[in-house]
Amino acid sequence: METKEKKFKKRQLLRNNEYYDIQKIFDELYEKSLDGKRFNNLLSLILNEQNIILAYRNIKKNKGGKTKETNENTIIEIGENNPTKLVQYVVGRLSNYKSNPVRRVEIPKENGKTRPLGIPTIEDRLIQQCIKQILEPICEARFFNHSYGFRPNRSTHHAIARAMTLANIGKLHYVVDIDIKEFFDNVDHSKLLKQLWSIGIQDKNLLCIISKLLKAEIEDVGIPTKGTPQGGILSPLLSNVVLNELDWWINSQWEIFRTKHQYTQLNKYIALKRASNLKEMYIVRYADDFKIFCRNHNTAKKAFIAIKQWLKERLNLEISPEKSMVVNLRKNYSNFLGFKLKLQKKVKNM
Repeated sequence: METKEKKFKKRQLLRNNEYYDIQKIFDELYEKSLDGKRFNNLLSLILNEQNIILAYRNIKKNKGGKTKETNENTIIEIGENNPTKLVQYVVGRLSNYKSNPVRRVEIPKENGKTRPLGIPTIEDRLIQQCIKQILEPICEARFFNHSYGFRPNRSTHHAIARAMTLANIGKLHYVVDIDIKEFFDNVDHSKLLKQLWSIGIQDKNLLCIISKLLKAEIEDVGIPTKGTPQGGILSPLLSNVVLNELDWWINSQWEIFRTKHQYTQLNKYIALKRASNLKEMYIVRYADDFKIFCRNHNTAKKAFIAIKQWLKERLNLEISPEKSMVVNLRKNYSNFLGFKLKLQKKVKNM
């Protein structure tokens, strides 16, 4: 029987890893990515003992951790009783990785339809968590500032605050509502891997593992040729990688312009209109739910057409015509993240 001292040392090992050397590695990855560095040996960091134990701690919080293994031990039990064995297990799995079948669960929606979730096994959730922890700081350094979904220290409230600032203070009263048709089910695998490569993740062995994760067999459905299942630990991060390109493209239409001549700050707005054909538009995005804020109806209509075309040509994604539209916030509501956005006229005091 284990002594209390041995059990305490095991628990202490798990607590310490999060804030010691592994956090330093995350910070270094972020800074290097911010400087434009490319990464071609990330698998060694993913297999770092501290990274694996931290991943174990994170997935331990989830209810799915009690699923029994074929040897009657769970990943949770292995992690509690023998962290070294847990590390060896992950290293062994990733040496010749093959994903287990994903369990499909249908979640009811308010409209009577269902939303499919793909739930990986506990082993694959551990693998995905190990990968996510290393990829996240690299991606975070490259992500657009006004993307708020599934990111550290950001929430729906930040997205709503940004949206209302643009509408109220920026006086951008026209909103382009775009609904991507079944976004998570239609992510182009080949395009996603190229996007990962473009932002600096150039470890070919790791990209091969991610490709296998994307093509994990779904029970009673088969092997997918596209999509990233909602329910996977990596899916939210990968979805942001896909749409990050959209963020920066819209941003380039106005916010990171270059003019031919130097102008004073006072005449900057006039200079922009004279020196380019760029249209004033700003994106606020939370995962696949996003709004484009424009100053007038004509710009909003052009933005709607351009974004629809760009999504199709660049990302192979379609929009839902019945859910996508231009909204004048002075006259109508625009639904966003459970809130109704609308501008109200100020009431003058008598």
